[in-house]
Amino acid sequence: MLIGLSAKNAILIVEFAKAELEKGASLVDAALSGARVRLRPILMTSFAFIIGLFPLWYALGAGGKSRQLIGTVTITGMIFSSTFAIFLVPVLFVVVEWMLLLTIRSSPL
Repeated sequence: MLIGLSAKNAILIVEFAKAELEKGASLVDAALSGARVRLRPILMTSFAFIIGLFPLWYALGAGGKSRQLIGTVTITGMIFSSTFAIFLVPVLFVVVEWMLLLTIRSSPL
């Protein structure tokens, strides 16, 4: 579930950025626009997922320690993946698109 949410967030940021790029925006503006448009949905989904894990994080009784560990790891992973999606995916989009443009321009046809 965590990997799916992380991948979905990254894909949607890149999708919105590519749409802006095709409309004629500059590479950096397209990446920032994609991140800006998807910021609220990413945060809402992440917070809902994390809040849904609180009962697991505060588990008591038989097997409570193992559930607490799973909750802690999953919450930490969701925080890390959300941060990654918000800050690093737009940067990686710019870098990859820039490298793609350089290879297209330098390839002889």
